[in-house]
Amino acid sequence: MIPCISQATTMSTSLEADLTAYPKSGWTTIELWLTKVETYLRDHTVADLRALLDASGLRAAAASAQGGLLLSRGAERAAHWEHFRSRLAVLRELDVPTLVVAVDFNRELKAEDYPLAAASLAEAGELAGSFGVRLAVEFQKGAAFCSSLDTTLALIAQCRSPHVGVCLDLFHYYTGPSKFEDFAYLDRNNLAWVQICDLSGTPRELAGDGDRIFPGEGDFQIEPILDHLGAIGYDGPVSLEVLNPHLWRIPVDRVADMGYQAVRRTLGRWNRAEPEGSTEAASSRPDAEAEAQSGGIRGGL
Repeated sequence: MIPCISQATTMSTSLEADLTAYPKSGWTTIELWLTKVETYLRDHTVADLRALLDASGLRAAAASAQGGLLLSRGAERAAHWEHFRSRLAVLRELDVPTLVVAVDFNRELKAEDYPLAAASLAEAGELAGSFGVRLAVEFQKGAAFCSSLDTTLALIAQCRSPHVGVCLDLFHYYTGPSKFEDFAYLDRNNLAWVQICDLSGTPRELAGDGDRIFPGEGDFQIEPILDHLGAIGYDGPVSLEVLNPHLWRIPVDRVADMGYQAVRRTLGRWNRAEPEGSTEAASSRPDAEAEAQSGGIRGGL
């Protein structure tokens, strides 16, 4: 599995600052945050962004996050889908193969919402496929529906599109109603993306995105999950997504260093990071490894 970092982990910094800091810490693969991309594109072209990625040596393996596709109607739907098409065009030009889609079951549902969601997801998948992009549907613990891995996989199966899979976010898995037995329904064909983090000292029912910490520093039992992913043949990116506002006040190079060390240790024998001096790059900051091992985000705040 390939270490990857989501730009949401360094939300407060610019896209350019991220692309400068990440490779110095050893990262070779990133998950773009679409708001940062669109901010950059206000004053630059997509070709500029592609050149910037190429110069950094980073591969953009996914982008996040698209919403509003499943239940929107009328003018709202038209606006969301126009935005969706424009984003797909950008991803095609950048050769980004995966787009993370948030479920929008954030209101009281009606009976007709379920077939609408399945039909909309199938339509979205076909449109994404025409741009060479696969959708990764992210279940969310607070959603009225698709708050767990099993129901999200059921919705994906119902839409019958080869261009749609699931985004396995360990935060939503552990803090929501998912069960380990849900992994029996997960296979290499329906797993589209993986996001990793940890949690410590916060009741799962009360945990929010801002409580995320680096993997390996909390209570999540991550190793059995990685073993299962390895057993089904998943060898793609595992993306560090830590939307913790405390991290956003720390210099981006330090966050990139600590995050890379945490993900490498967590992946263990499943780590497929390219050697090409990445360990040396990550350890070039003498405080990085010691700080990460002494508590990382928890110890440094």
